[in-house]
Amino acid sequence: MRPDVFGGRAKCLQRLIRLKMPVPVTVALGFDAVRAIARGQMPDMAAIVFPFGDAPLLSVRPSSLDPDWGGPGAILNIGMCDALHQKLTATAGEAAATALYLRFIQTYAIQVARLNPDAFDFDGRSGLDTLGIALATFEAEMDEPFPQDPAVQLSEVLRSMARTWEGTSARLLRQAKGAPSDAGLGLVVQAMALGVGAGDSGAGVIQFVDSQTGAPRITGRYLGQSQGREAMVADGALFLTRDPRGPALEQQNPEIFAQLQAFGQIARKRLREEMQIEFTISNGALHIIDAVRVPRTVQAAVRIAVDLAQSEVIPRAEAVHRIDVQAVTALLHRQVDPTAPRDLIMRGIAASPGAAHGKLVLTAEEAQAAAMRGEAAILVRRETTPEDIRGMHAAAGVLTQRGGVTSHAAVVGRGLGVPCVVGATGLVIDRRGARVIAPDGRVIHVGEVITVDGSTGEVLAGEANLREAPLDDAFRTLLSWADASRDIGIRANADTPRDAQIARDFAAEGIGLCRTEHMFFEGERIGMMREMIFAATSGERREVLDRLLPMQRQDFVRLFEIMHGLPVCIRLFDPPLHEFLPSDRAGMRDLADGLSLPLADVIARVEALTEYNPMLGLRGVRLGITVPEIYEMQARAIFEATVAVVRGGLSVTPEIMLPLVSARREVQTVRSQIDAIASAVRAQSGVEFTYRLGVMVETPRAALRASDIAQDVAFLSFGTNDLTQMTYGLSRDDAGRFMPAYLADHVFPADPFHTLDIEGVGELLQIGAARAKQGHPSVTLSVCGEHGGNAEAIAFFRAQGFDYVSCSPFRVPVARLAAAQLAIRERYDFPSASGKYL
Repeated sequence: MRPDVFGGRAKCLQRLIRLKMPVPVTVALGFDAVRAIARGQMPDMAAIVFPFGDAPLLSVRPSSLDPDWGGPGAILNIGMCDALHQKLTATAGEAAATALYLRFIQTYAIQVARLNPDAFDFDGRSGLDTLGIALATFEAEMDEPFPQDPAVQLSEVLRSMARTWEGTSARLLRQAKGAPSDAGLGLVVQAMALGVGAGDSGAGVIQFVDSQTGAPRITGRYLGQSQGREAMVADGALFLTRDPRGPALEQQNPEIFAQLQAFGQIARKRLREEMQIEFTISNGALHIIDAVRVPRTVQAAVRIAVDLAQSEVIPRAEAVHRIDVQAVTALLHRQVDPTAPRDLIMRGIAASPGAAHGKLVLTAEEAQAAAMRGEAAILVRRETTPEDIRGMHAAAGVLTQRGGVTSHAAVVGRGLGVPCVVGATGLVIDRRGARVIAPDGRVIHVGEVITVDGSTGEVLAGEANLREAPLDDAFRTLLSWADASRDIGIRANADTPRDAQIARDFAAEGIGLCRTEHMFFEGERIGMMREMIFAATSGERREVLDRLLPMQRQDFVRLFEIMHGLPVCIRLFDPPLHEFLPSDRAGMRDLADGLSLPLADVIARVEALTEYNPMLGLRGVRLGITVPEIYEMQARAIFEATVAVVRGGLSVTPEIMLPLVSARREVQTVRSQIDAIASAVRAQSGVEFTYRLGVMVETPRAALRASDIAQDVAFLSFGTNDLTQMTYGLSRDDAGRFMPAYLADHVFPADPFHTLDIEGVGELLQIGAARAKQGHPSVTLSVCGEHGGNAEAIAFFRAQGFDYVSCSPFRVPVARLAAAQLAIRERYDFPSASGKYL
């Protein structure tokens, strides 16, 4: 019996029967049969009813490939009629028989006959009088008596459930949950094991691991004189194991409890999964009604997979394959408690995962001041700039009005591990009024507490309940198994010692991108950078940069020491100089005071540096060529740091990367300068060292001319953020303003800054990689954009022969797992990790 023909529930029940569990007689109808029923082509009802004998009492349950797709609910007690009511009255008692009959009439009337539910709401009344009212009400509404033939009842139930599944609303709902448009439904017809009546009777649910943590623990409930899953919601249900809070099934019926434990172990070993079992006790006899995979959090899924592998129930590679890569992020950050109430203010774009709450602040300075007071703050900005980095460090979370998933706030937020929501386009920021106004008109003042959920893009009022990141030994074990399977390297983008330490803790294989410009916004350094910008001559610039040199050198020493011999790829200065200058008059006045210059001179200099499109202007390698003193200082700092750590016993080969290259001659020009400085440092220190020079491929021309460029470098690292921006002609900071409309209208299938555009940007990557190998067969190829942590993108990079990907530190575990699963799928034929039944 194939699950893609009969559904997961039918397949699971078949396996339970083969394992000799006491499953009631069951008949399964496949997808094609159910589709035919929906079209009015009924099967041979006599043949379906025959295996159940005379006067059967039946249930029908749905059996799709994935229960999360929704569909019709189970219908119990099919076959209840006047004759069976009389028979059960004699064996189980009048009260039990009447309750069963009344419940079925209500269910049949509402779910099958589609009658008004209010007409069958009896306010908890039962007994023969209420039963008579129910039968009379049905006859009055339908102009015919309640059907007494079990075959007729079953036929109508099957028709109703089949049509419900094929209905337009149900189809749209399940497609929204990821189901294919032609998803089928099977139906399982099963003999009822009565949990009501004489002797020890009841129903319950049992599982053998905790759904939240995955740790071994028997949980569930049992309720006497009940059916289905009533025990899970009804008052008075028994615990399963001994519990000081009340009586337990283990005490009242130890034999049944022992059987359940045995069946749980059999299911675990033979079904290779932790199962939740629905059971019924009928007059002292145990029946297994159904079983599904234990519902679980991501933390529990990891623990269960690891435990199954360590018990040799499944191979380690399958344990790695079973985990949902996209959900793993929840293990690395605090999350809003899903069971807690949410007072939603607005939605933006989920840009950096995790959740945080704090007092609303509108400037980086306010965020720093709050941190010094020991208060959590949420920094709200129109958009962030490099000047805001210190405030982002200090803030618990960030919210911006503009931006997309590769905007400054998003990239820095992911690097810092700070929850971030961007593109909150309906938000109004009123700096003068010290407040923000939400799209619904709600006003939140500075100092009021809000919560940002960077995993969902939600902004909540007040202090939402948070759950701590559940990173544990099981997760680390799983990742170690993943590393044994993957065949592409995983590095981290890390700009600070803190980032580097996180990367090292997450077992990154080095730093694939260190953006050095972020180092210049700390403390007194930004003042020196501004002084350098205002310097009139090359000599004056060098004088200022000489004061920055020791600080920059120490930055690199700390990175080398933390990474302890692992490769560190340092991108030289990239942004346009105007980013270091204030944009408002107050800031310019402060700068004029600090530099002892007339305000008019400062304004003139700022205006002179202003570019119409600075991201395509004087930045990257262009700045290194026209203002060579900056790159010379950075190269010297890198080499002197290398000498320092080599003397300390570490083996280091620094990697230096040139940004925004578009021509081979740019590389040759800067390389000659760097080689000269390397020779000078070797001569001065007496320490021999080597370094690797590389290029960051961010322009389409660099990808097209990769064959030439590769001849002068050791590696090419494709920066997919800027490459996407330039290929599309889209500003990654402004795209968030119209991207939702584009996606809603299917202009783009996905946000290209979030999901790699294989057709366009991907073709440039493919061309660039192939041509680079033509020009330099041993050149190292890598990716250091945010796409580097995306599972689908990693699949593409593997296929193109890239050596490693580099992503934000907190995405390193996700990338390690994704890369491993890709390699595992090529070697093994494991079942899908998404099945809920098995």
